[in-house]
Amino acid sequence: MARDYYETLGVSRDASTEDIKKAFRRIARETHPDANPGDAAAEEKFRQAAEAYEVLSDPNRRARYDRGDTIDLGDIFRGMGGIDDLLRSVFGDGGLFGGAVRQPRRGRDLLVTADITLEEAAFGTEAAVEFEAPQTCSVCDGGGAEPGSEPQTCLECAGAGRVRVSQRSLFGTMMSVATCPRCQGEGMVISDPCSNCGGDGAVTQKVEVNVEIPPGVTTGTRLRLSGRGESGGRHGPPGDLFVELSVARDPRFERSDSNLIHHVSVGLAEAALGSRIEVPLIEGGTTDVEIPAGTQPGTSILMKGLGAHRLGQRSRGDLIVMVDISVPSELTAQEEDLLRRFAELRGEKINRPAET
Repeated sequence: MARDYYETLGVSRDASTEDIKKAFRRIARETHPDANPGDAAAEEKFRQAAEAYEVLSDPNRRARYDRGDTIDLGDIFRGMGGIDDLLRSVFGDGGLFGGAVRQPRRGRDLLVTADITLEEAAFGTEAAVEFEAPQTCSVCDGGGAEPGSEPQTCLECAGAGRVRVSQRSLFGTMMSVATCPRCQGEGMVISDPCSNCGGDGAVTQKVEVNVEIPPGVTTGTRLRLSGRGESGGRHGPPGDLFVELSVARDPRFERSDSNLIHHVSVGLAEAALGSRIEVPLIEGGTTDVEIPAGTQPGTSILMKGLGAHRLGQRSRGDLIVMVDISVPSELTAQEEDLLRRFAELRGEKINRPAET
């Protein structure tokens, strides 16, 4: 009975060409002889998958197969130049396990903390952060070679960064591509390393960076400075610098998003009869707040637009004044007499004065 190529690849009969390619790539990685040395069953599954892919990936062959025509698989493989060419057509010049030329190493990202005041968080500021990290070598300009010398083309890979490796398998000798062991994929070899960085192209040093902090930030806000992290060395791109903000507590205010809360304490008479008091502003100075007659404990007074800036916006939050009523714990004889008379007028029940 003829083998069902769709079943071999685990795809439906209406599968797209891309689905068929993805299925073969997955099976090839799992069953390739190099990944399963000595496993005849895996090699057979690999060959079956290769045959199925060869037929179903070509629209004309697939149409013939769907009609029930007989297809000479041996001719197909000979026409393609062997299994090595098949793998290269699917996985690229790197082959199944080969690697592409290594790109210059990117430097690592860094995370530092900046401490700022609540006022700076509310209105924005510029802060300097210091840290130590590998930076581009000033002697070799990041190239890694001693000044006056130049990196040389790797003789083993001729500058390609890759070498072809022959491997024997069930199908005979197969060629794959691997990273050059001499230059580690860079294609160049430094014979005279820089005396300052030892050929790395980067040296660790103390760095100071000025950071523009926008208004409205909070503790935990992270700012990203592209390209200000570690140097990649050997002309590799630098990483990024992340600055995490820590906003100091301000004894005058509590913060709720962009709103600021300030607590004031007023006396009984001030709350009952009304008064006018001063409250601090986050930008400095003070402003007057009217305490209406009959103000109750816990009353909040909203002062629009006097809070912190909203992040990414021009508007500001509000200043919320929370009113606490201060009850005296000690009274003079005159104050006590006046309060007792007030209580009698209000019909309030109070303790009798202590007998002397």
